[in-house]
Amino acid sequence: MKDFGEHEIITQLMPERSVTRPVVKLTLLTLALAFFILGIAGPQFGNKLQENKRKGVEIIIALDVSNSMLAGDIQPSRLERAKQAISSLVDRLRNDKIGLVVFAGEAFTQLPITADYVSAKMFLSTISPKIVSVQGTAIGAAINLASKSFSPDTKSGKAIIVITDGENHEDDVIGAATAAHDQGIFVHTVGIGLPEGAPLPLVAENGQKTFLKDNEGNVVISKLDEALLQKVAAAGKGIYIRATNTEAGLNTIFDEINKMNKAEYKAKVYSDYTDQFQWPIGIALLLFLLELIILERKTKWSGKLNLFQIKK
Repeated sequence: MKDFGEHEIITQLMPERSVTRPVVKLTLLTLALAFFILGIAGPQFGNKLQENKRKGVEIIIALDVSNSMLAGDIQPSRLERAKQAISSLVDRLRNDKIGLVVFAGEAFTQLPITADYVSAKMFLSTISPKIVSVQGTAIGAAINLASKSFSPDTKSGKAIIVITDGENHEDDVIGAATAAHDQGIFVHTVGIGLPEGAPLPLVAENGQKTFLKDNEGNVVISKLDEALLQKVAAAGKGIYIRATNTEAGLNTIFDEINKMNKAEYKAKVYSDYTDQFQWPIGIALLLFLLELIILERKTKWSGKLNLFQIKK
């Protein structure tokens, strides 16, 4: 102000000029932009646990996580392709329950039977051969564990889907499948791998990739045991599908499972978040409106109110 002359003289020459109005308008505009950005970010609140009634079947997937599942005859690997297929299956579920059992030389419950599909995907993402310390392919133990993992006293259809290359099985898998079916459980199998097989990759500490070799220095080839998996499916009165690089076969099995008896049950699941974007957007619009209403120059009525004048 002093650069242009005395304050009193400038005030007399420009009586409509306001010092504070441009500052107020800039502040309102800045706040409006901030609330607008917050609104388009999509804030959500209100997550809570709800109990819903559903009607569906129960599915437990027994997934082989032995080292042979790292073979690359199915891209990107047998295990990763199986996980992708399971994830796609979960996306198809609406009212059904799902559980996960992982196995190598031993079998463990990775996810108890649940209708929480978000948790199913979360637990699925953590699966790797490192979660089971004992190597091998205990398919029978996996089927036995899965058979015990269904909801008690439920009248819904029950199915086990075994996803494995079937190599180096160590127990009575046919007996386990037969026993499962005697309990009203259908056992389906998915063969993941190719009959001609593939070498097993190894990654050294320095990051160099090699292949597993036997005591004689020959590269170990892991092959799909298709005949075994066909027998397991037959014993469990299920179907056998061989996975390929383009089709894992779970959709075909799910279509078969979907024909089974569906029973009503109560499920506790986390409800979806409630969108709250309308509040910051509304505040932003209000601030924009105020910014437009306030003029940079004084008007006759506002001058009388002295709302934006600085006392000297």
